[in-house]
Amino acid sequence: MTSTAGTFCYIDPEYQQTGMLGIKSDVYSLGIMLLQIITARPPMGLTHHVESSIENGTFKEMLDPQVTDWPVEEALVFAKLALQCAELRRKDRPHLGQILPELNRLRELAEESLMGRIMPSYSPYVSSYHQDVMSDQPSFGSTRSRTSSTSSNYSK
Repeated sequence: MTSTAGTFCYIDPEYQQTGMLGIKSDVYSLGIMLLQIITARPPMGLTHHVESSIENGTFKEMLDPQVTDWPVEEALVFAKLALQCAELRRKDRPHLGQILPELNRLRELAEESLMGRIMPSYSPYVSSYHQDVMSDQPSFGSTRSRTSSTSSNYSK
């Protein structure tokens, strides 16, 4: 049996009316959190403010000002997905199976963007340190061995 916990703004509005939880109750909460990620604003009234900004053409002003280089079009896609998740009626919310592919696509775009900033173009001279940082798997000459050899060079 599932018991509820949480803050009012994140709780499925239909749960508040019916007392019944479902998977799409979590989808509602996810939508609110996704909006908070891109806006850095509190959840109270957030869906209304984001929807209004999209309608008024001021969406860019809703984005977290601490991030100076938002890809606005992709952030807009993200916001629209989050708004779908935060629909008041469960039947209007997407299933997790519909959400995950889009989130994965946006994650891949973010990773590509990050890679472009760290290593703007491929070079055969990219250090093995950068290759280790960019991969999850240590390679030959891993950071640990370089660190210990570097520290031993300084101690001589």
